[in-house]
Amino acid sequence: MSEPVARLLIELENITPRIWRLVDVPAAITLSTLHDVLQAVMRWEYSHLYEFRVGDRVYGDPLPGLESASGQVYKAKGIRLNHLMDRGVDHFTYVYDFGDDWRHSIRVESVRVGDPDTDYPVFVEGERRAPPEDVGGVPGFMEFLDAIADPSHSEHAFLLDWAGGAFDPEDIDLREIEFDLATLAEFRHRVRAGHRSRAQKKAH
Repeated sequence: MSEPVARLLIELENITPRIWRLVDVPAAITLSTLHDVLQAVMRWEYSHLYEFRVGDRVYGDPLPGLESASGQVYKAKGIRLNHLMDRGVDHFTYVYDFGDDWRHSIRVESVRVGDPDTDYPVFVEGERRAPPEDVGGVPGFMEFLDAIADPSHSEHAFLLDWAGGAFDPEDIDLREIEFDLATLAEFRHRVRAGHRSRAQKKAH
């Protein structure tokens, strides 16, 4: 069954060379599900809080007694991407880990009818590996890259070990990205199939 699909350009801000991803997602997904997509394509690990900044509104997972620096936080699972696009929104920001402050620019590149034989989301292309968790934000990441590229650096061995033994800035870990997105797509497919089945039973 075909559905509208949005192509999103995702780019980490304030980092050169660019770290970016292009991904096709169902236009009707919630921002909460988009959070899952972003975690997958950037290889983040769900270790920290997040929020979407859309105009003057902030969406995330509101916690009692905890507000964003931007003010009230609305539920990310309560708003869908296509509802934002209907309001004329084609660009917004995703912030992950309020300590390291990873800011992702998200732009809607296009919207089309998806392939009825494809379960979305689907990875399209991208370049360069995202930073490891808890590396210390942009400055820490730059220092990390310098250290692992220089065997004579005093922290070279320590940081490589900390990163799991290896870190290739050019390797986006495509196999894992595609596996995680396929898992999300399969889950969404089953949920939609369940909804259709229940609706058909009610109709009879």
